Amino acid sequence: MRVVVVGLGTMGRSHALAYHVNPLTEIVGLVNRSDVALPQNLAGYPRLETLEQGLALKPDLVCIATYADSHAEYAIAAMEGGAHVFVEKPLATTVIDAKRVVATAQLLNRKLVVGYILRHHPSWQCLISEARDLGGPYVFRLNLNQQSHGPTWDTHKSLMRTTSPIVDCGVHYVDVMCQITDSSPVRVNGMGLRLSDEIAPNMYNYGQLQVWFSDGSIGWYEAGWGPMMSETAFFVKDVVSPNGAVSITDDSNRQSDNIDGHTKVGGILVHRTSGDKLIEMPDEPNHQELCDLEQGFMVDAISQNLDLTRHMHDAVQSLAVCLAADESIRSGRPVELGAIQ
Repeated sequence: MRVVVVGLGTMGRSHALAYHVNPLTEIVGLVNRSDVALPQNLAGYPRLETLEQGLALKPDLVCIATYADSHAEYAIAAMEGGAHVFVEKPLATTVIDAKRVVATAQLLNRKLVVGYILRHHPSWQCLISEARDLGGPYVFRLNLNQQSHGPTWDTHKSLMRTTSPIVDCGVHYVDVMCQITDSSPVRVNGMGLRLSDEIAPNMYNYGQLQVWFSDGSIGWYEAGWGPMMSETAFFVKDVVSPNGAVSITDDSNRQSDNIDGHTKVGGILVHRTSGDKLIEMPDEPNHQELCDLEQGFMVDAISQNLDLTRHMHDAVQSLAVCLAADESIRSGRPVELGAIQ
């Protein structure tokens, strides 16, 4: 499969490296508006400046890893240009645009995979399975705060020109909630605060959402970026039900600005009234290995003609929840999801 990668930041480079080692893919172009340093394995591939130049190479697959405000436009252009699409999360910056991308994929019979990397992580698959075995309704207690400095803080400030932390990171964890409860989210409340003068005046770098589900489950997720964020309890992954709880055990060496630490599990503690069980995860994949798995799924979706209807629905649903939280933060009022989905 001929592949063009658009956007060569952290995720774009990792996805390109995944295509580099996959025997079923051939990178024909790497697109970035500015010149950036690349790993040695990617240095020999053609460098382009625009998506149009990439589409002129007639790729079978376009990987989009740019900032969120270009995702919908680029995904639709790539599909209309004849390619299947992998697009990093979030799928779009509005639910309307996300639905337009999905509708285009369905109309043109293109495969569309959204970058929900935790779906390909064996430890997170185990956590979801163990939580479902407990039975609901559930309480979800999740967060990922990042004490970022230097280049990482610069990246966060760039992201916050268009996307808040609660949307950028939240879609992963709302997706986990939805997979566990398999119930529709019905109402969202949010609160947030601007903790730095270095970010856009209309943006906040700390946010929390609360979500209610139709089966009675409830959950919260919080995300904050910046040098002021605390390293205390920055990584909470906890699911509680009437029959017990499932939690990711903390890693004392975990650091909030280490991208490998964002997906690392180490162990899963299953608590029941009859006793506790610790499931060790000694061989879990690192970030690059996860990207390899994710792009392997993308290739399989094309070559095996996988049905991605549920995958696309779930991507829109988790985005709708996070955007509703963003709306709630800005309006100061809860949002009923029936009007958004």
